[in-house]
Amino acid sequence: MKATRPGDPVVAKVSVLDVVPVWRGGSATAALRASVDLAVRVEALGYTRFWAAEHHNTPSLAASAPAVMAAQLATATSTMRIGSGGVLLPNHPPLVVAEQFGMLSAFHPGRVDLGVGRAAGTDPATATALRRVGHRTGEEFAAQIAELAGYFAGARSGPIDAGAAREHHPPIWLLGSSPSSAAVAARLGLRYAYAHHVNPAATQESLHLYRDTFQASAHLAEPTSLVSAVVIAADFDAEAERIARPYLLAKIQMRGTARFDAFPTQQEADAYTFSRQERELTQAFADRQIIGGPDTVGQKAADLVAASGAGELMALTITPEHADRVASYRLLAEVVGVPAPVLSPQSTPTAFTG
Repeated sequence: MKATRPGDPVVAKVSVLDVVPVWRGGSATAALRASVDLAVRVEALGYTRFWAAEHHNTPSLAASAPAVMAAQLATATSTMRIGSGGVLLPNHPPLVVAEQFGMLSAFHPGRVDLGVGRAAGTDPATATALRRVGHRTGEEFAAQIAELAGYFAGARSGPIDAGAAREHHPPIWLLGSSPSSAAVAARLGLRYAYAHHVNPAATQESLHLYRDTFQASAHLAEPTSLVSAVVIAADFDAEAERIARPYLLAKIQMRGTARFDAFPTQQEADAYTFSRQERELTQAFADRQIIGGPDTVGQKAADLVAASGAGELMALTITPEHADRVASYRLLAEVVGVPAPVLSPQSTPTAFTG
């Protein structure tokens, strides 16, 4: 781990990626409300941004409308950046996305991020229902991004007026998990968010490629990146590993199924006996993420940021108990040295009752 002076933060910026998980016996409504409560609480801890993902026909994940979610999150908070992690652009006309995020920026100027991705985020039948046509090539996706960017302020005027978008330009982040997405982000001069929790094997290669081949654009002069990882922190390594078991069990249960209804509870995970192969698979995954007590989390967070060269760590924390998720984000903020911000009265945390 890179040596730091006393008082120096281990990681310059920490943020949140939320997939709005739904647990067995719970509901999408409760999951959505828990996420808003979480946003208020992590804002008070000094987190930089809070992004919500997009998934469809996935009962275990309640985040299906990033613009709606971002609007609710932004209204409930006051200082933290809010955005999409991300809008899956081939599912949407770029004009609609520009109109949505232009309006968001009008209501919350200087606080909105627009993260975009290329995946479907769903099964083929649902993709068809979303009017998604086929698999977008890299060039088609790049053209969509260019069209999207063209509707915002500072772009060349065209025949279509996207409303408030012409007065705002929220930062556009390209989400990816491979060198190919890194190359697109670099070529278009976009900010880049790498999903280490999806493909840890290619993290360093992708982020190094992004920096080495970055081409400045009208809105970004220097490469800017973040890396997202699963983070589950507790007072001790053993406790973090225990509360991580439901998520790891879910990864096993998701294999080979087209529809995953909900995440297993802590009780289910505690009672489940992993086979040798399952233990090896989940351990290999967990070892490359950030799961443990304060010393382990601080070390692994610093190592990941240093190895990837990213300027920011975005934490994906999925635990059955809302209190454990809040506590994990609190501990992460403490061990990496994030200073708490001064908040307005509207963003004072209140008790979450589910």
